[in-house]
Amino acid sequence: MKPNITLAETTAPNGARMTLVEHDGSYCIRVNGQQLMHSSVAHSEIELGRIGVERLVNRSRPAKVLIGGLGLGFTLKSVLAHTGPKAAVQVAELFPEIVAWNRTFLADLNGGALADPRVSVLAEDVRGIIRRAAQAPLDAIVLDIDNGTTAMVKDENNLLYGERGIQQIALALKPGGRAAIWSACADARIEQRMKRAGFTMQAVPARLYAQARRSTYMIYVGDKPAPAAGARSFAKQ
Repeated sequence: MKPNITLAETTAPNGARMTLVEHDGSYCIRVNGQQLMHSSVAHSEIELGRIGVERLVNRSRPAKVLIGGLGLGFTLKSVLAHTGPKAAVQVAELFPEIVAWNRTFLADLNGGALADPRVSVLAEDVRGIIRRAAQAPLDAIVLDIDNGTTAMVKDENNLLYGERGIQQIALALKPGGRAAIWSACADARIEQRMKRAGFTMQAVPARLYAQARRSTYMIYVGDKPAPAAGARSFAKQ
């Protein structure tokens, strides 16, 4: 039986030990020994990226997308596969170690996505980027932060999905923009908060892996209403 090999580790803001572990060609990130993400069961992360930008695929205007959380790179790779050649994709990753792991240990997995000229990496809390984006709104915000809507790594991550956090996400999107949020389980509170923030909501079940018989996770998809066709604009000419 092949052993688990700890390739690298770092410490989360809450003091938790975060490790990158390899086993027989697969990789996982663990927090205090508990699996946070695994390369062999990344179907939901891939679906998150696809669903988050699916309405941008055939659009001629370059898209502006923000991804919250790099992880093992599956969501980034999926977003890049479903956006045009002139898209601008920002990846917010609080841990520079995770960015470094993608470029080294995970280079043959999805690390090459970071070299795509459409990608820029911001080593900061995604909440600050979302607040700034209200001044230059985005087409899509795709979030897979921590363990979804229940924090394991950083307690403040719960604020991202609180009432005010969801309102800020709405403000950071253009009319017609989309927010897609990965959750480890069904969370009716997130759905209600997104509705109160003005989103048209879908709760999309996501499988652990493509051939799984049942869904394990949930992707909450919120579309910000676009102005009605023919609506009068009062913007200065």
